[in-house]
Amino acid sequence: MKIWVDADACPVVIKDILFRAAKRTKIGLTLVANQAIRVPALPNISSIQVMQGFDVADNEIVRRLEAGDLVITADIPLADEVIEKGGLALSPRGELYSKENIKSRLNMRDFMDTMRASGVHTGGPPTLNQNDRKAFARHLDQFLNGYIAEE
Repeated sequence: MKIWVDADACPVVIKDILFRAAKRTKIGLTLVANQAIRVPALPNISSIQVMQGFDVADNEIVRRLEAGDLVITADIPLADEVIEKGGLALSPRGELYSKENIKSRLNMRDFMDTMRASGVHTGGPPTLNQNDRKAFARHLDQFLNGYIAEE
């Protein structure tokens, strides 16, 4: 089991939570981005820099992903691909994507894209707050504790 991070847009505070968790549990953590990412000098933490381009990092994550791996992403289409491949997807806001909720999230995303394309200003997501951080840390701990218990 590994944790993969769609790192281009992942907030620094979430990366810090992930670094601490990987250090504590020794689980493999890989950040994938189209720019160089500094990571702690630990054998189980690494980064992969991919070429610039639309969905290049997402495609690399899906290519390397194995069933049971966890992917940290706010990208709904990527989360859908992860779930289809047998992985788990968790947003930086602490929302666990699942087979039960991912299709409705995709539909809402597509609807909002259509609205923006027609000139409607929809605004962006709210700033990551303390409740989001706590929700993320709680879901990550639940996942890691479940994984460690299985070993």
